[in-house]
Amino acid sequence: MKSLKKQRRIQVILVAFVALTLSVGLVGYGFRDGINYFRSPAEVVAEPPAETELFRIGGLVADGSIVRGEGTQVRFSVTDGGATVPVTYDGILPDLFEEGQGMVGQGHYVNGTFEAVEILAKHDEDYMPAELVDSLKEQGVYPHQDGAAAIN
Repeated sequence: MKSLKKQRRIQVILVAFVALTLSVGLVGYGFRDGINYFRSPAEVVAEPPAETELFRIGGLVADGSIVRGEGTQVRFSVTDGGATVPVTYDGILPDLFEEGQGMVGQGHYVNGTFEAVEILAKHDEDYMPAELVDSLKEQGVYPHQDGAAAIN
């Protein structure tokens, strides 16, 4: 009788372990396309990601770099003060997108150019993603409210 209780307890523990493992695996599988890593231009240049990797890049739109093409095509460069990465985008840019302003783009790095599928611009005077602020501070070009760059 005791061995039957013990055997039933082991079976319940094994079933619970299998169910937990399966649920963790399904959650991980569901998130595999939803997780995008953030990289600064200096990180992208130092260690270029695979062409198939979807990630976010952020920095300041380099002055004098915006070139509009046919229709909604646009080329520009994004910089963090340490490196500059050329960006191509085919779509409608946010209203607040302009030279010298912060931006975050999502896309792929192909043949030395970031091909963006989405471009986000800061939404008010003070907002910039925390990762972008940290990256700009490391490079010594974090823009203050008056537009001047902070030099460490």
